[in-house]
Amino acid sequence: MVQVAVMGYGVVGSGVVEVLTEHHDSIAKRAKEEINIKYILDIRDFPGSPFSDKFTKDFNDILNDEEVKVVAEVMGGTNPAYEFTKKCLMSGKSVVTSNKELVATKGAELLEIARQSNVNYLFEASVGGGIPIIRPISQCLAANEVIEIAGILNGTTNFILTKMIRDHMSFEDALKMAQQLGYAERNPAADVEGADACRKICILASLAYGKHVYPESVHTQGITEITLEDVAYASSWGGVIKLIGQVKRLENGKLDISVEPMFIEKSSQLANVDDVFNGILVRGDATGDVVFYGKGAGKLPTASAVVADIIDCVKHLKARKYLYWADGTNDYVTPYEDTSYAIYVRAEAENKVDVFNKAMELFSNSRAIVRANAPENELAFVTDAMTVSQQEKALKALAEYGAVIKSKIRIADL
Repeated sequence: MVQVAVMGYGVVGSGVVEVLTEHHDSIAKRAKEEINIKYILDIRDFPGSPFSDKFTKDFNDILNDEEVKVVAEVMGGTNPAYEFTKKCLMSGKSVVTSNKELVATKGAELLEIARQSNVNYLFEASVGGGIPIIRPISQCLAANEVIEIAGILNGTTNFILTKMIRDHMSFEDALKMAQQLGYAERNPAADVEGADACRKICILASLAYGKHVYPESVHTQGITEITLEDVAYASSWGGVIKLIGQVKRLENGKLDISVEPMFIEKSSQLANVDDVFNGILVRGDATGDVVFYGKGAGKLPTASAVVADIIDCVKHLKARKYLYWADGTNDYVTPYEDTSYAIYVRAEAENKVDVFNKAMELFSNSRAIVRANAPENELAFVTDAMTVSQQEKALKALAEYGAVIKSKIRIADL
């Protein structure tokens, strides 16, 4: 029998306990060992819980118990999760987690500690919740050079954008609905401003390319400024707007990585990923495009991925799985202003014809797009690829010519 501990008894932690308990026999068959929950760590009280004999408020109970071989860290955040995880790994306990913030900020360090201690640090649930993505990239696609990864990595923002596209809801109304349905937190900043998706694309980039990518080095823009006018123009153009986390390695070895709203053609496999679902496209040199689709969050889907990692650790108690990346460097990510892509621009101008003609001069091969019921002073166009610094210079010149720039959105090549 293998003894395990669960740190955190919130939504995911209670799900992990539920899955381990209700599927006890089938999990034992898959793991080739019976798995028993010895401790559940939480500072709160749970009177009347059927697991009352397992609760502890003292982390040292877990740390100092040599019988505990695997620990599930499902606390969230970096404090105290970082210190607890570090100490568990150093003491020879494998750790599994759903904590994307911790993996995105401390992954390289924790993986190195796990390597030195000959234990495992696994985090399948940290990116796609119940969607398998870490294991497929590290194992199933190992023969490929990963050309690019792009994904809808946050279900809350995808739900909001879906409501804006399908039901013509404003951003504010769609967010309110997401909160009422439990898809968005009371403070939704991490979702709608892109931080959650940023952490996830950092983990995927680190895994795919072998060096840690830190969130602070990634250009991150959320969906708070997306309007119904932009949604209508995307439809006229032949696509939809999605919040995309994207990374690819350039010829110079640096990474082009960002999180931002993008125009996606309706023919793209990601264009039809709607509501709270996530979709992750991995472009390999041998496989071509492979897409992983499913609910990226939720109690039981995420718990399922955590338990799968526990089973993996139990199977590898005396041997490490090779899951590793080196620490990153400050110059690993190419400066955002040097990245190049096509854009959509929406503007207002009293001298609309003159401003549009000026836009034709300033932007590479720009083409007008129209929408129904647009005001007389509104214009919109799309461009060919140009660097961000070139875009900003051209937009400044257009503003000086009399345009009020209302929106600029990246056009994806997916």
